[in-house]
Amino acid sequence: MNERIIRLSDIEEVCDFVRAAGMCDFDIDISDQRVVIDAKSILGVMGLGMEKRLTVKYGGENLGFEDVLSKYTVA
Repeated sequence: MNERIIRLSDIEEVCDFVRAAGMCDFDIDISDQRVVIDAKSILGVMGLGMEKRLTVKYGGENLGFEDVLSKYTVA
């Protein structure tokens, strides 16, 4: 299981992230320490809020998704 910490700042970033997640054929979860959401759900991801540290967990490999994650990864 892979895990990354990301931060999404605005609606465009959320859309970019969810679009990339939707192209993957494996499960991707995103959480804010309290709630775990399917990362392919734009309403769910938007409901977590902006400017928070979010944990992304996924079990597959997709280079496009990895590229998008890299843009939003918190150091």
